[in-house]
Amino acid sequence: MALTPSTMLPLGTPAPDFRLPDTSGEFVARSDFQAAPALLVMFLCNHCPYVKHLRAGLAQLALDYLPRGVAVVAINANDVASHPEDSPANMAAEAKLAGYRFPYLYDESQATAQAYRAACTPDFFLFDRGRRLVYRGRFDESRPGNGLPVTGRDLRAALDAVLAGQPMVAEQKPSLGCNIKWKPGRDN
Repeated sequence: MALTPSTMLPLGTPAPDFRLPDTSGEFVARSDFQAAPALLVMFLCNHCPYVKHLRAGLAQLALDYLPRGVAVVAINANDVASHPEDSPANMAAEAKLAGYRFPYLYDESQATAQAYRAACTPDFFLFDRGRRLVYRGRFDESRPGNGLPVTGRDLRAALDAVLAGQPMVAEQKPSLGCNIKWKPGRDN
């Protein structure tokens, strides 16, 4: 397991478009969330211990912020040939088991992950109403084995700020996790 930091995409970057299938085979697009005051795009997978560590916190975050109008979507871009546990069928089972109330999308071509410059799982990208990047970084300081509770403090502070129209915290720390499992020959 390679510990990989997020790329820290430049703030102000426009949200790349996507149109990907969810775990039921229905397509979900960025434009489906046009009316939302904020869009949170998370790159996750099923097998990563860093994602598993945050699983309950991710589900709770969605329960807390979906009623406030935040659009939340997760994307799995891992190569399922090398990591079959991340297949769409297993994604459906994981979403149900974890209690995810947000679309969990499969990026088979990995083009969406490349457009977002996603590097790890988990990787978080928060966009404001104008779909400009206002936060990219960690969920919180908790990691598997460090004994710190999963709170979502960093991402929750960013969500609260964007919903209140307040300035974003200047210091944003990168997320850390498993590297995205790119397909052989994929230029990343």
